Amino acid sequence: MDPDRIPTEFPAPSFRGAQERALADIRDAFAAGNRVVLVRAPTGSGKSLLARAVMGAAREMADAAPNEATGAYYTTPQVSQLDDVATDDLLDDFNVIRGKSNYDCILPGEHDTPVNRAPCVRQRGFDCSVRHRCPYFSDRAIASSRRFAAMTLAYFMQTAGSEVFRKRDVVVIDEAHGLAEWAEMYATIELRPDRVPVWDDVGVPDIERDAAAEEDSLDRTARFVETLRDVAKRAKDDLVGQPELSREEVARRDRLQELIGELGWFLEDYRDHESPTTWVVDQPDGEGTAITIKPLDPARYLKHTVWSRGNRFALLSATILSKEAFCRGVGLDPASVALVDVEHTFPLEHRRLYDVTQGSMTYEHRDETIPKIARLIVRLMAEHPDEKGLIHAHSYAIAGRLVEKLGEFGVAARVRRHTRENRDAELEAWKASDDPEVFVSVKMEEALDLNGDLCRWQVICKAPYLNTNDSRVARRLADGQWSWYHRAALRTVIQACGRVVRAPDDHGATYLADDSLLDLFERAEADTPPWFRDQVDAMTVPDLPAFDPHAALAGIDATPSGPTRAGRRARGDGTTRSEGRPRPSGTTGRTGRGSARRDAADAPEDAADRTRTRTETDAERRRNHPLSDVWGDG
Repeated sequence: MDPDRIPTEFPAPSFRGAQERALADIRDAFAAGNRVVLVRAPTGSGKSLLARAVMGAAREMADAAPNEATGAYYTTPQVSQLDDVATDDLLDDFNVIRGKSNYDCILPGEHDTPVNRAPCVRQRGFDCSVRHRCPYFSDRAIASSRRFAAMTLAYFMQTAGSEVFRKRDVVVIDEAHGLAEWAEMYATIELRPDRVPVWDDVGVPDIERDAAAEEDSLDRTARFVETLRDVAKRAKDDLVGQPELSREEVARRDRLQELIGELGWFLEDYRDHESPTTWVVDQPDGEGTAITIKPLDPARYLKHTVWSRGNRFALLSATILSKEAFCRGVGLDPASVALVDVEHTFPLEHRRLYDVTQGSMTYEHRDETIPKIARLIVRLMAEHPDEKGLIHAHSYAIAGRLVEKLGEFGVAARVRRHTRENRDAELEAWKASDDPEVFVSVKMEEALDLNGDLCRWQVICKAPYLNTNDSRVARRLADGQWSWYHRAALRTVIQACGRVVRAPDDHGATYLADDSLLDLFERAEADTPPWFRDQVDAMTVPDLPAFDPHAALAGIDATPSGPTRAGRRARGDGTTRSEGRPRPSGTTGRTGRGSARRDAADAPEDAADRTRTRTETDAERRRNHPLSDVWGDG
């Protein structure tokens, strides 16, 4: 790597914000001999462009000996982030490769078959006549031979040890703040009927009850895993010996192979008394039921899948909050790691926080607080009558109860929601809508770009603390790792705040509805980046309109349904705000939008209709459309 080339490899025609200073600092950090540089860059800093500049400094083939690593990898945990770089004209020299399941076979009669189920994996000795044109193998060949290869972190880890994707000179990991947690997730082994093809061929013990006198539950699990691996190997060998397999048999064979690898990795680590990994095992329902084997501090796993894959590393994120804690979690020596802080250049008045706390959202107080937050959302709808809003509900249980209350208040016509199954489809429908819809979301605090009018305001309903019922969380808290617990929650809050302000001239308001968020800011103050501390210190209590469902629907010309129909009617000009009422900084005062109006006479009357959101309305429209037999039910 030649650090001096970093500034000149910047792909954009000009610098924006603090990019030029950041590149100089990154160059100096690598020039000082650091193997790893952490780049803490706020949302909107252009991290992908910084990444490309670092990658451009990698050793090139013309300057390398045969045994020296060349080129660079770009990887990110977020599929959406990879999609963004794949379509960025400034990053057109990134050669993107995805997993086989993302590509379709091009053989006649197989066009709806993903490559991982194609004849080349179904038939032993199959000689594919079009392999040179296969979209997967073509992309793989290009990515493996060109200067820059880009892939998800999952694919990057899965190709560890590959002869195709060998060690490179530089590795850049974007959105790297959750690297330890992602590694724990990838290394977690879930043993349950749908994940273990030979489930019915083994007797699953009660790992607590059936442990021998000298064993604990982890020891008993290891004995069971040995048995399970042997059974899985025999089943896989039976399939491998067959001349041709069906798609279902290929899926079974591949899962068996994956399972054997997972179990082998666990046994190897379990038997290594010098391994830093701590394993925890869950089996809440006893004999014959699912077992989950989870690693803590998977530094050894990362050494094999990440740290052995490059000479130099740049890790970029807005929320690497503590260098020392991050290094401990991912198995790095802080002495060989530098932290570069990138200045936040977005005006503070464009990214304001507002204290609208309604009480505690801890489990014991939630029944009392959720109705208050729902009323708050109605007031915020009136504050932003023609602007899209995003509600971070934290969980599907909270989201469901909020939507139910908003339906009771008669404002469901402006609300969109999603389930686990239609998450992406509803998100895209909300983004595409011209109406000021309010989207009640779950786990959308990261990797969501809501630039401009895509969203102007959002509500964080609950401090996003990790679930203490998770065995990994419980184990860490038992060990006194409360700072880690608070950092994890703060990291999610900061990520959420960055969803609605994506550029220096963008603006958006973030409303904090849970009292615990204010407590979190105090507890995690030492780990708060300076630019976010500025936002917290500038937080104010806004002057909001009174609770008025009519005003909440003024931007779509709808009339509240249900019990609120008897409430005050909207003024004839479509506005409800008294003259001169101040709006939160960074918002606009537009009212009235000319598309997709609802006739007040059509407002639903019964209990089911009162909670009909945009999501349900769209689904009903598709069902009743003359072409619904062609489209399906959506």
